[in-house]
Amino acid sequence: MAATSLNAHNAPLLQKTHQTHVFLKPISTIPCQTSAKRFSISCSATTQDRLSVQSQSQDRVFNFAAGPATLPENVLLKAQSELYNWHGSGMSVMEMSHRGKDFRSIIEKAEADLRSLLNIPENYAVLFLQGGATTQFAAVPLNLCAPGDSVDYLVTGSWGDKAFKEAKKYCNPKVIWSGKSENYVRVPSFDGLELNPNAKYLHICANETIYGVEFKDYPVPRNPNGVLVADMSSNFCSKPVDVTKFGLIYAGAQKNVGPSGVCIVIVRKDLLGNAQEITPVMLDYKIHADNNSLYNTPPCYGIYMCGLVFEDLLKQGGLEEVEKKNQKKAGILYNAIDESKGFYRCPVEKSVRSLMNVPFTLEKSELEAEFLKEAEKEKMVQLKGHRSVGGMRASIYNAMPLAGVEKLVAFMKDFQAKHA
Repeated sequence: MAATSLNAHNAPLLQKTHQTHVFLKPISTIPCQTSAKRFSISCSATTQDRLSVQSQSQDRVFNFAAGPATLPENVLLKAQSELYNWHGSGMSVMEMSHRGKDFRSIIEKAEADLRSLLNIPENYAVLFLQGGATTQFAAVPLNLCAPGDSVDYLVTGSWGDKAFKEAKKYCNPKVIWSGKSENYVRVPSFDGLELNPNAKYLHICANETIYGVEFKDYPVPRNPNGVLVADMSSNFCSKPVDVTKFGLIYAGAQKNVGPSGVCIVIVRKDLLGNAQEITPVMLDYKIHADNNSLYNTPPCYGIYMCGLVFEDLLKQGGLEEVEKKNQKKAGILYNAIDESKGFYRCPVEKSVRSLMNVPFTLEKSELEAEFLKEAEKEKMVQLKGHRSVGGMRASIYNAMPLAGVEKLVAFMKDFQAKHA
């Protein structure tokens, strides 16, 4: 469609596109203010490029959802500016052939940036897949072992438990430790684990989204030929990780790095090519690795969004700087809980508290519904705990600005003063 061929149908769309570009013009300093009935939090952001925006626009809420979760505003605005016509291609990313040069450039850059962020060695394949992390509960045993092989599962929450139950269909898994009897509040000492010397792999969930338990260090399989496998869905790209400690890492994107629909798998290449005979073609890692994640039509737009997030994380200074920001946010929130004299409580052992998912309860459980209702009035949403555990949960992933945590803490103190 030529730019001069305006009509009543397409003029509003082009007008909105024009307005977006005006909003994103180069600026050096952008003041921002998030206001509500009781709280006013101001901040400023300094930038060198057109993508920098206020830390939280007044028309947006602070979204504490566990996933799909909040995304960086500058990433959303860049995607908005490129939605209609990506880089002069004349089409949206959503319309591109996954085999065309434009999308190939998108997925190749996304992989390159992810490799840079995590320092992923060349002997590891990076796969952009579909089906979420839950599909990997089956794909992992199907690709890494034979039906009768032994594997170990260290279960620190619901997701590790679900992964174990799914593996029972395809191999011989054993739970070497479970925190279920204690309601998943800790990680065990690795010295006391009864690891199987013949286990093909040891599986962990690096951060349990529901219970807020996070590994700060990682166990080592007893079998010298065994590998460590980790579900990193809810803390992926939140801090540096030594990829070489793992044979396989998988992560659903919808927590920290993109929208739902994308699952990222990082797998050592020597582990490819041994899938069980019954493995569906779409679950065979080697097929996807051989085809550079383009065996079939992948979740193209989701991969594009992940790429924008990877680019943004690199601009922040990489995962070392991202981790510092996450530690600061989590510290502020946990301190507010711990200093509330029991009005708020976090059940997780302090040494393994998650930087991403902060569960807490009220001493007076009858106040929880009011807490959630009042928080929503203040434009803080999705604070209700998982249905299996109740209470509250604040998910403070990479994209949650410091202002959001500060506003939540101010609200918590105000609520306590009224109801203690």
